[in-house]
Amino acid sequence: MTKPAHPGRMLFVNLPVTDLERSKAFFAELGFTFNPAFTDETAACMLVGEHAFVMLLTREKFAQFSKLPMADPTTHTLALYSFSVSSREEVDKVSAAALAAGASEADGAEDYGFMYSRSFFDLDGHGWQVMWMDTTAAEQGPEAYEAADRS
Repeated sequence: MTKPAHPGRMLFVNLPVTDLERSKAFFAELGFTFNPAFTDETAACMLVGEHAFVMLLTREKFAQFSKLPMADPTTHTLALYSFSVSSREEVDKVSAAALAAGASEADGAEDYGFMYSRSFFDLDGHGWQVMWMDTTAAEQGPEAYEAADRS
């Protein structure tokens, strides 16, 4: 692999869902869109960032790719999915939209000064975190940011 990662690198996270249309509607309520070229009755390509995507897959489609048994996300955590938004206010807005669309709250707000987040479980039980981070803290790292902030 090149260091740093080549600029064209893409990330695809495959996520099993029980009802694809219901999941698409849920994530659309949070402001996500889908690439129709990679969306059909078994999969939906959700755009998360310029080169980052979540493939919502029916459980049957997901099983075609997975070599291991599928875990139940309501009883086992294999991953937590986090995405950033542009402000603290947007964290609250997206979290409220998720709860209104049927998600359940995982944690209350977590405020670290340079970072603010809220977490929820989606309709299938997958854990998601919506977060905002001060751009200076993201560039410098939290320790350097806090040290400069105290000076």
